[in-house]
Amino acid sequence: MIPGATAASFLLVVILGAMSPGPDFVVVTRSSLTSGRRAGIAAGAGIALGVFAWVVAIALGVAAVLTASAVAFTVVKLVGAAYLIFLGIRAWLAVRRGEYRDLGETPAVKPKGARAAFRQGLFTNLLNPKVAVYFLALLPQFLPADGSTLQTLELAAIATAGTVLWFVTLAVVVGALRRFFSSGRVRRGLDAVMGTVLVALGVRVAAGTA
Repeated sequence: MIPGATAASFLLVVILGAMSPGPDFVVVTRSSLTSGRRAGIAAGAGIALGVFAWVVAIALGVAAVLTASAVAFTVVKLVGAAYLIFLGIRAWLAVRRGEYRDLGETPAVKPKGARAAFRQGLFTNLLNPKVAVYFLALLPQFLPADGSTLQTLELAAIATAGTVLWFVTLAVVVGALRRFFSSGRVRRGLDAVMGTVLVALGVRVAAGTA
């Protein structure tokens, strides 16, 4: 078992890492603003599952193979970059169509559901190989020299819990502020900004400078 103090320290580091601005942050924020708190929480849950999958991959040695192979790493990175750009372009298209209504009106287009938001969060995280690099560097600092696979899985559970904790908090806060962004014009501006950020992140990841 992982000692309590070690587990608490690891949880804190994971939460601080999750709080750093990046694709996950943008996806949860946009889901919460455009489709409500439930969609934001679902996107956060998808991201957390992606974190769990990466840590399990590390325990099985899969992530080490990925990071050791320049070709595999580049392929996953470029697919992830393309996905971020795709999400950004979708936001831009929503702006172009102008299909916005104030929250008090009947929407012309059904908001994105929780299932779609969950998939978006999951794919955004799974297609970011730098998450694997991050945890490959982080886990040895919290595992004993003779650490077992079970202890690595314990840390995976802690990482998942920390990720869920932060992104659920973010979704709830942004969802509560959604009323302040009830104007269709304001939400159109937010989509334009979020779309630009996502495309910029995708280009940055593809360029290998993120």
